[in-house]
Amino acid sequence: MFTGTRRIGISGTLRVALVQAGLAPVAGLLGSIVAGGDAGLAVLYGVLVALAVNLVLVWRERQSMRHPEWDSHRLFKLFLRTGIERLMLLVGLLACGLGVLKLAPLPLLLGLVLAQFAWLAVAAGRKRNN
Repeated sequence: MFTGTRRIGISGTLRVALVQAGLAPVAGLLGSIVAGGDAGLAVLYGVLVALAVNLVLVWRERQSMRHPEWDSHRLFKLFLRTGIERLMLLVGLLACGLGVLKLAPLPLLLGLVLAQFAWLAVAAGRKRNN
């Protein structure tokens, strides 16, 4: 992930972000059909939260790929910083969704967890390609 070397093609984290972006409208629509419009909106918000958190990782990964001269110490600091940034963004967006927007907690968290399964989909697809 934070190796500082260039790879041909798109990275695994970017593939996960693309899967999550495609999953967002589908999950929101299914949530609306199954449990109503409010639940569908909460599921959509949960998937978008996961996507936003993953996009921070994609951004930092791209940043490290643009700087192959960075040593392992600097890359480790970037890794720690990225983890903290992702956690803060997750907590902030969840607090906004639950507290400010008053979205239903169960569908919101269901959308968040559902979007995390994109990591498994990409991992399973990678094994078939190699």
